[in-house]
Amino acid sequence: MILERCTHPHTNHEMLRIVIIAAMAAFGLSAAPAVSSAQQALPMKHTGKPTQTAISQADLMTRIYIFADDSMMGRRAGSEGDTRGTAYIEREVRRLGLVPGGDNGTFFQAVPLYNRSVDMTSTLAADETALVVAQDYFPLHPGGRPASLNGAQVIYAGNTADSASLIPAAQTVGKVVLFTGPTAALSRRYPGAIAFITPRPEQQLGQIRAFVAGTSQNMRGDADTASTKLTIVVPETAVQKFLGVAIESARPGTTGRTLTGDVRYKVEELPARNVVAILPGSDAKLKNQYVSLGAHSDHVGIRTRGPLDHDSLRAFNRAAERIYVARTKRSPSFPGAGLTAEERATIKIDLDSLRRIRPARLDSISNGADDDGSGSMAMLEIAERLAGARVKPKRSLLFVWHTGEESGLFGSEYFTDHPTVSRDSIVAQINMDMIGRGQADDTPGGGPNYLQLIGSRRLSTEFGNLIETVNQSPSHGFKFDYSFDANGHPEQIYCRSDHFSYARYGVPIVFFTTGGHVDYHQVTDEPQYISYPHLAKVATFAADVAERVANLDHRVVVDKPKPDPKGSCVQ
Repeated sequence: MILERCTHPHTNHEMLRIVIIAAMAAFGLSAAPAVSSAQQALPMKHTGKPTQTAISQADLMTRIYIFADDSMMGRRAGSEGDTRGTAYIEREVRRLGLVPGGDNGTFFQAVPLYNRSVDMTSTLAADETALVVAQDYFPLHPGGRPASLNGAQVIYAGNTADSASLIPAAQTVGKVVLFTGPTAALSRRYPGAIAFITPRPEQQLGQIRAFVAGTSQNMRGDADTASTKLTIVVPETAVQKFLGVAIESARPGTTGRTLTGDVRYKVEELPARNVVAILPGSDAKLKNQYVSLGAHSDHVGIRTRGPLDHDSLRAFNRAAERIYVARTKRSPSFPGAGLTAEERATIKIDLDSLRRIRPARLDSISNGADDDGSGSMAMLEIAERLAGARVKPKRSLLFVWHTGEESGLFGSEYFTDHPTVSRDSIVAQINMDMIGRGQADDTPGGGPNYLQLIGSRRLSTEFGNLIETVNQSPSHGFKFDYSFDANGHPEQIYCRSDHFSYARYGVPIVFFTTGGHVDYHQVTDEPQYISYPHLAKVATFAADVAERVANLDHRVVVDKPKPDPKGSCVQ
């Protein structure tokens, strides 16, 4: 069901109060009655003129207002909105005269995504006691093929906080292991176990309920046939149904009831796709090498828990950000994250001031204007500029709009595992994700010349130096922020966007981003909040870097160790 945005000019204050409280509760925040929101300089709707060859603010506005419109339904990978978004990109690259680089002479590369959800008609019992899914037990969504629970006995292994008290592995073979304490690497400790059960107090079950009732997105691959161990969360009050005794009476080694029946899952295949387009190089020898540019076309879709009041939510999140940044001197990773209860309680929302600006706007669509409408539309602008140039770059330009980034870097993983050009022919990759903000009110140290760089020297010192050299042009002059590229940085940005899929194969990469902000993964990430001058500046810089690499008389030198392409990312 599509939840369209709507306005309610006659919404009363009590309704607004309820909506705001619901919004705050969704993020673990408190809502206090009475921060006003300044009127936005850009419109909520905008129809621009046809785009031109040069990269411009006007063209980017035209494109983002199309790509991040409500009609795109949040562009969740494999959804109708995602299909609409990729169709728009395909129409544009075809119009610009680029060459198809996808499957079978098309601009599309099919990516085998699927949704997996718990079958709520699953029947499971412990001895003679019937168990109700999403009430007595909450099976998490595993990958692979979990072993059947039918006929397996439950056994209590002990508390993981006291590893010395845990039972030996031999006692758990063929059994469902129930444990208390913090989640630990029990699969390695108990390789013969069928599954694991972990009790949780009622106050921790809210998010788990929502997760189990929802769907998890996965990609077909070798892992689908791998054996996995199912993890089941149960309310502390339901432990007796599995063990036969209350958890307080259980001792390590206590054997419980035998399970009959099973947990079933429903699978829905998804029509997900990358868009792949090529601008052929002008040099007869070098055109078989590629400089790749990437962005992700998907976002997070529509809120399943209903709409929020857009303006009130944004006012609260911006106030929360100011408090957090003032205390920590860094940008929050998520709206409201890190605030104390006392700090949250100081935030006041003046509803009367907000309503004098405009009526309440109930909003359920996460439009993804910055994430990653900004990178995706910058790619189109770069393609239009280079395709329209009198002299084309010597090497070919490979443009890939990846799907499924939000659900696990799936599109870029699939493309680099199944490239439509020779993987060894890709000399460098430039990734752009969230490049439309970066102002002082978005992030500490932000401003019109702010840009974060990730990974530019992790594989190639020359590539990092080249980027710095391009930036010395009077038309650029960015202030690079390398702080998020530090080894071991807790945000792990190097591992969290599509560039890593290329880097794992030894392709030199750079990730351009203007960083996080309060609208990250919110219904408030909309076109009217983008800084189009900043976005045009970043897009122009990325185009110049791509062109410089494409015209080098040699490949960018890889002088750092290449990672294991099947290994885990380490920043």
